[in-house]
Amino acid sequence: MPKRSAGILPFRKSTNELQVLLVHPGGPFWRKRDEGAWSLAKGEYGETEVPSAAARREFKEETGWDVTQDMHPLGEIRQAGGKYLTAFAVEAAFDPKSFVSNSFELEWPPRSGRSQSFPEVDQVAWFGLAEARRKILPSQEPLLDRLEELLGRSR
Repeated sequence: MPKRSAGILPFRKSTNELQVLLVHPGGPFWRKRDEGAWSLAKGEYGETEVPSAAARREFKEETGWDVTQDMHPLGEIRQAGGKYLTAFAVEAAFDPKSFVSNSFELEWPPRSGRSQSFPEVDQVAWFGLAEARRKILPSQEPLLDRLEELLGRSR
């Protein structure tokens, strides 16, 4: 059975444009990557867990923020690595300066025998849709289209 993850795409409406909040993965593999590296805050869930509950949990773990408002389904996509992602949109006004990410342990440098701790997310930022399309992982870009459809906007 393919792995499944769930995530949240926060959005806000400014006077000039629709913006989305994306996260940049932490750790040494992503340190120098920017365009095509950002993502929804997301994580895996098991067969018995409800995707919306997993999305809220993972968002909290990766950003430190609770999502208590209603979430709007954006459906499911298949990511480049074969994992399925169920996504939800939520209107929110999170301040990127206040995020706090959990961390993970990794042997680094490889085969060194030393373990280092890295944040799961090292940055969060609001982007207008045009810039978000450049920043987001290519396999997640359809979620931006779905958000526009949900909100009744067109490219």
